[in-house]
Formats: sequence, C-alpha cells, structure tokens
Amino acid sequence: MEQVVWPMLLFFTCMMIISYAQDFLQNPDFLQNPDFEIPPFNITANSTTSQFILLTEANSIPGWSFNGTVSYVTSGANLSFPGSSGGHALQLGENGAIKQTFSRANTTNTANANETYEYVVSFNLIPQSEDCANNRTTVNVTLRENLFRNRSMAFSLRRNLTRNLWESHAFFLAKLGVNDSVDIQISSVKATNTKDGNNVTCWPVVDAFNVKTNPSWRRYMDNALANGNFEVGPGFMKNSSEGILLDKEQDRFGSALQDWDIYGIVKYIDSNNYKVPQGKAAIELLSGKSGVHKNLYIEPKYTYTLNFTMGDANNSCVGNFTVYVQVGNNTHNFTMTSNGTGSAFERFLTFKSQFRLLTTIPIGLYSFNETRTGTGVLCGPVIDNVIIRRDSDERNSDGRKIGSHGILILACLLIWACL
Repeated sequence: MEQVVWPMLLFFTCMMIISYAQDFLQNPDFLQNPDFEIPPFNITANSTTSQFILLTEANSIPGWSFNGTVSYVTSGANLSFPGSSGGHALQLGENGAIKQTFSRANTTNTANANETYEYVVSFNLIPQSEDCANNRTTVNVTLRENLFRNRSMAFSLRRNLTRNLWESHAFFLAKLGVNDSVDIQISSVKATNTKDGNNVTCWPVVDAFNVKTNPSWRRYMDNALANGNFEVGPGFMKNSSEGILLDKEQDRFGSALQDWDIYGIVKYIDSNNYKVPQGKAAIELLSGKSGVHKNLYIEPKYTYTLNFTMGDANNSCVGNFTVYVQVGNNTHNFTMTSNGTGSAFERFLTFKSQFRLLTTIPIGLYSFNETRTGTGVLCGPVIDNVIIRRDSDERNSDGRKIGSHGILILACLLIWACL
C-alpha cells in the first residue's frame, strides 16, 4: 500500500509546486509607470533642460494621482539614480504625496485565478543631496485595503547601510484574492539639515516601485520551518547590487520575507551580487540588533534538530561574528571569524519538547555586534538554509525509501527546469 500512496502524494505535490511556480515566475509591471520613465503629460523626456519639473493638473504623471508639491526629476551630475543614466524619479516636496490603486483584477496573473496571493513592494529611496543622506530623508507609506484595514510605515535613509547614497526598501503590500485591491500612498516627511550652519530642507526622492507576487500557501518538504531558505521575499531591483533593506512590518499577518518576522533591519541579498550559501537568496544580519524570528509548533516528547548555515557575503566584512539562536526560552550562540571573502559554515543544535501537548515556541536568529566593511558600511553574518527536523522523521531521508521514488522526483525537477 505504501508503495502506491507515496508516489501519488509526491506526484500531486509536484503538480502543486509547478502550478504555483508558473505564476510565481511571472513578473509583469503590476503598477502603472512604476519607474516614472513615462514623462508627465504635455512634456517629453527631452523637451526641457530643467532637472526638476513641478507637476500640475496639466502635466500630471501617468498612472499616478498626486497632491501637494511633487516634482519630476531627471538624474544629473549631482543626483543619480540606481543603475541608470538619464533616468527619472519623483521628488515629494511640501505635503507631497503620490497614490495608485493596485488591483489584482488588473494584473496578468490569470493562472489559478481563484487563489489568494501575497504581494510585496520594493522601491528606491534617494536623498536630494549628500547633505540629506543621514537619517533625514524619510517617506511614509500608507496602505488601505478597506475602511477597516489600513496601516502606515515610515522608511528612512540610514546612509551607513549601503555603499551608495540611495537605498532599496521593501514592504508587505497585501494578501489579495482575484477581486481585491489596495490603495498605495507615498507621502513626504520634511526634514532639515543644520550641519555646518547651513539650513537645508530635505525632501525625499522615490523611484522604481516593483511589485512581486508570491504564493500565499507553500509546502516545504522535510523542513518544519516554512521559507527556511529565504527564497520567498521581495523582488530584487534591476541593475542594483546593494540588496534590499527589510524593516519590522506593521502587519502581523504578512511580511516582505514570507513567514518570518523582522527584528531591527535585515538586508535581503541575492546570489548575483553576494555570496549566498545555497539557492538565490539569503539574509545578512546587519550590525546592531538585527534578526528574524517566528513561532513553531512542536509535538510533545520529540527531539528536534535545527540546522543552519552562517557565513559572510563576500563584501569585505572582516571580523568576529556571533549569531544567537533562540529556541523557546533557551539561547545558543555560534561564532565564526570572517575574512570577508565568502566563507560559510554549517551549524546545528538539538532540543527536546518538554511539553505534554502540541504547543508553539519562538525560533529566532539574531546578531548584536557591530561590524563594518572597508568602506564603512554596516555588515554582519549571512544566514541561510535554516532547517528543523523531528528526529523520528529522519527515516524519510533513508536512501532506500528515497531511491524508490527517485524517478518521480527527477521527473518533477525536469518539468521545473522546462518552465
């Protein structure tokens, strides 16, 4: 009987994964004019030499509504945008705000139309000048799904988290069904820089809003932790090599890093620009109170093993790393010495459930030490491939049992590769 049931379960699991993957791999422009490369009405991109064009009712920006003072900005010698020459962005001035409604019905996500998906937004935050680069450039993001469900969050430029003046941030947009929508509003926050006796008013510049869709339900075989490899997160920005900064979310039902809560600030990094131990993405715990955590259901009387990989991002982050792993009320610390060239080490610990009933315990990985690269950018340990297994489930990794289904697994991998 087992020889029949297991192949059937594996087959249907593969089909579900492939179905989700087809939708997950699509990356259309969910927002209208997300990078502001379509110029304001009645204005062509090369029709003026002015770097800042004030938007009015006559020359509003396509795809967006606005109020207050908003200017269309062209990059120049004193203001450059990530990965572009001659690119464009918007500056949010006095009471400046831009708004757009994201509707699931208007996307090209037609596969699995009855499914609910999670949407994550990433964007670039840019100071108007170097004088405004240190904690003075801030925007408020407000999301409204309906009269009873809305939230706001602030994003500020830290300056010491990337090599450039600009930063990429991300936030959880919403979990939407086919007929659902959410209003996105980005508003300015006024700041003044009085350094060196100069009163400089700092207004934020925003660019390159990117919406990524993620399946809201995912099954992770052989791992009690969902998204333990951190592959499900925000979409990486085109022509950017700086990673994406993730802050603590205000929505307790969703996170830009699916199924994980953020503590402090975490950098989401990709394998194209950093050393990632496994897969295409990992997280870097930036110096000073940085980490991820979640709650885990554990069964009574079982022993569990937690495995994870810690290393450095190959970004010249040299120093001694310490990662604190919380399991329930217990904390374990793991150390390594980094030479900044992309080393990685596997770590593990075991723990046993002391409860008589099914219960939840907190699981977290944190860093509290300060480390900087040679250019002064805050950095820290890279975490990847966090896996928790119940010891009694180790029989699932028995070579004979897996071998009996090897052909089916290979077929699934081949289908995946053809997508």
